[in-house]
Amino acid sequence: MAELRPVPGDGIRWHWTTPHAQEILRRRNVAEILLLYRDLYQVPQQELADLLGYSRTYISRLETGSRTVTDIGTLRHIATCLGLPPHSLGVADDADGDQPLVIQLAESVLALAEIARQAGQATTAVGELWPLVARLEARVTDGHTDMDILRLLARARVSLGVALGHVLPEERLSTAARWTGKGLSLARRLDDPSLHAHALRHHGNELRKAKLLGSAVHRLGQARDLARTPLERAEAVVLLARAAGTAGHRGLFDEATEQARQLLDQAPSTALFSAFTVHEVRLRGLMATERVEEAVELLDRAPRPALTTSSQWQIIAAITAGEVLLRRGDQGAATEHLQSAIEGATAHRLPHQLQRIVRAGRELPAVQEQAGAALDLIKAQIAA
Repeated sequence: MAELRPVPGDGIRWHWTTPHAQEILRRRNVAEILLLYRDLYQVPQQELADLLGYSRTYISRLETGSRTVTDIGTLRHIATCLGLPPHSLGVADDADGDQPLVIQLAESVLALAEIARQAGQATTAVGELWPLVARLEARVTDGHTDMDILRLLARARVSLGVALGHVLPEERLSTAARWTGKGLSLARRLDDPSLHAHALRHHGNELRKAKLLGSAVHRLGQARDLARTPLERAEAVVLLARAAGTAGHRGLFDEATEQARQLLDQAPSTALFSAFTVHEVRLRGLMATERVEEAVELLDRAPRPALTTSSQWQIIAAITAGEVLLRRGDQGAATEHLQSAIEGATAHRLPHQLQRIVRAGRELPAVQEQAGAALDLIKAQIAA
């Protein structure tokens, strides 16, 4: 996979995305827009006049409505200077004509990328999402800051980060966290609580994988508190339990896992939240908080994977089971689970899961060697 390079687009003029500003832009009234610009950026009339290349008297007349503008060239000039798409001042713009197509295409790409990722084809998802993000970033940079495009951009950034979080090795997982963080920075500005909670959940999980555990717990706690539906809360608490266990926060881990268990009867099963994923998170957290005997006892009560359980989660669960079996002293069963996980992680190109197997298999030289060889192969493919 080629090295990913940053794309432009973060210089968005966020003031124009507030509900009040969006309402004024919808009315396409030049006087209101000029007054709003001066209020948002705290500039005097003369400074605005200098920016547009007009006299202060002319700007004053425009703001009071005693002078109107109908010339298309003038309207386009004002829009460009204020950093707005021409359609906000009633001027037809070539880019506006394909807006419905752009939205439809973006929705399709996001849906297909999610299907690919859940099917264990995260590399395919990255290949689809990267050009989509670049296209949306370029559109926003050109001044098209309407809310539909900004929401799509936030979702695309988060999805790209999550997909990268599957295919990159541990030493590069900060890249995945950066992309989900870029999605979060946009989502929190858009007055969309569900999107904000979605971005918080995924950014928190990528921070955990990048070993930024304090920040991960904080973000996932925010996601839990912001959740508006049982499913949003369920997906937040299972990830919070995962991060709290990894960080060794025993009390928070117990609290979050109990909340997740209670929500099993209230929220539908998804790829992220089910009895199967809750069981895996409990197992790993018990091990991380030095409760090995409880983990060993829990291992034998593992539920079957749900129809929604992704291949990645089944690989993760096999590694966790192998770790518990090793602590129980059953090297034969542990070897069977870890070798199965190696096959799955190799097939789905999950390098950081192979890295986890290498660590878990210190007592099993053959397993460690097999996982190491598979990891070297995938790293070589990534480097290429």
